[in-house]
Amino acid sequence: MSAAPEPRANPALLGQEAAERRLLEAAASGRLPHAWLLTGPRGIGKATLAFRFARYLLAGAGGEAGANLFGEPAEPNLELAPDHRVFRQVAAAGHADLVTVQRETDAKSGRLKRDISVEAVRKATDFLRLTSAEGGRRIVVVDSADDMNANAANALLKVLEEPPQAALLLLVSHSPGGLLPTIRSRCRQLALRPLPAETVARLLAEHRPELAEADRHALAVLSEGSIGRAEALAELGGLDLYRELLAYLDALPRLDVARLHEFGERIARDSSGEAFRTVGELLERWLARLLRTGAGGQVPAEIVVGEAEIAARLLKRGSLDAWLELWEKLSRLFLRTEQANLDRKQAILTAFLALQSRAA
Repeated sequence: MSAAPEPRANPALLGQEAAERRLLEAAASGRLPHAWLLTGPRGIGKATLAFRFARYLLAGAGGEAGANLFGEPAEPNLELAPDHRVFRQVAAAGHADLVTVQRETDAKSGRLKRDISVEAVRKATDFLRLTSAEGGRRIVVVDSADDMNANAANALLKVLEEPPQAALLLLVSHSPGGLLPTIRSRCRQLALRPLPAETVARLLAEHRPELAEADRHALAVLSEGSIGRAEALAELGGLDLYRELLAYLDALPRLDVARLHEFGERIARDSSGEAFRTVGELLERWLARLLRTGAGGQVPAEIVVGEAEIAARLLKRGSLDAWLELWEKLSRLFLRTEQANLDRKQAILTAFLALQSRAA
């Protein structure tokens, strides 16, 4: 197994050629905006693109274009060879003109803190006001801007309102609607698209060659265009969890409550909460696909064998409005359980009892 590199050390970016061209054109114009907001679903390459662009600029706008196998100039891109000095410095978090702002590890617990602190943002904004160590730009990558607490967001807003000369901010955001409107308005926004399923499957074949081809395809579709999500699902056994959820859905409206209790206990035992979040996301997304396709008189395409029959049967057991109401209820349930650190097992039991009631 070969895990994907961290974004700062990843030399490859697939499926985001349009976004890459936008950044190249802006850099070539000589009027590069001082702040960019890179948006899109989690795990599609936003942070990888941010560091790729930072390396390109720190290396003097990429240097000379390469050549293809026939000796012709290659199509311009932001690529920098992994053995380039700047690439190695950025990968090691050792470039004097680049700072990354992200959630830090708590010294006592060893876990990531809940948010990005105002102190971390202030250090980064102070850095931007210094003279470049190598005579170019000073760059800050915020990964992700969604993690900033209110004070941190206000501290960032100050530097966005009065940007220092030769400073560049690259903000990664999975949910830009949750950011301050004033932050969004002071950044050039660049939306990245989910990756094609074929691209995700190709990357999984590279990073997870031990997976069967059918499983790679299923994970690629299940991840909805996010290689990061696909790899996380593979790591967590998400495909097995998905099949387990489908077995419970197939049994509706007759649930094996004793078995469901065992399932809830097993998921709740994961102290990291990743298993619970995965179950919640898989169930919410399955219902969302049911609603989208059901609105068009169809059933969702099968990710694993047999689920189309399950979807067709459940659609006959309630109106779309009723299933929409249930999807909203379960989304709130899983979110509230996460935010308030409520009983995870009880949340799973409540969710499936609500499904049972609707299917009955």
